[in-house]
Amino acid sequence: MQRLRDRVAVITGAGSGIGLATAHRFAEEGARVVCADVDAEAGAKAATEVGGLFVRADVTSDDDVARMYQTAFDTYGSVDIAFNNAGISPPDDDSILETGIDAWRRVQEVNLTSVYLCCKHVIPYMRRQGKGSIINTASFVAVMGSATSQISYTASKGGVLAMSRELGVQFAREGIRVNALCPGPVNTPLLRELFAKDPERAQRRLVHVPVGRFAEAAEIAAAVAFLASDDASFITGSEFLVDGGISSAYVTPL
Repeated sequence: MQRLRDRVAVITGAGSGIGLATAHRFAEEGARVVCADVDAEAGAKAATEVGGLFVRADVTSDDDVARMYQTAFDTYGSVDIAFNNAGISPPDDDSILETGIDAWRRVQEVNLTSVYLCCKHVIPYMRRQGKGSIINTASFVAVMGSATSQISYTASKGGVLAMSRELGVQFAREGIRVNALCPGPVNTPLLRELFAKDPERAQRRLVHVPVGRFAEAAEIAAAVAFLASDDASFITGSEFLVDGGISSAYVTPL
């Protein structure tokens, strides 16, 4: 499919994980992809792989975010899709009883403030065009609680969800769609390490997934491509759950 032919898409956190998988999917769908990442090596590699443009950006920096979109516009002439995906989940973000204020603030800056900055700077381009799709990465933890908390991560993703809902309503009549992508746990090196290091703790998570496995990054990327495309033209302000059924489950199949 070429649902995104000739559209310009900016992806933050494009150097790895969901961001990298989405860069590949967007390119396959015909988009011109701008890969933004704070890791210059990973970001540049991603851009090369998809025939796109790399922009080094610290998404917590107002100036970097403004320059990122300006570069995309100056290079390609529009900004049609913004996938605000960059985020962190550090080990010092734990139970509220254990998490220090510096860890709390760092996660909020990277996971929530960055989405505020990205939306703030991209919406003016989309308003001038009269169209655009913004997809903000939240999480399934934005809609349900966990007894194995990462308190700042959870709070930041709840903020992303609420902000996306409000922006989706505010700019709907200007042709700008804003949705919150809420992935379940994704098969990443971090999760594989958890399984190897602490199988009991890992199984405690997996048992709650009705499908019986974690998502692959490409499956999340497929959902992002849908939200970016005209196939999702009547979807805005939504919490788009791609979670293998976790948020609907009371008990899971044997």
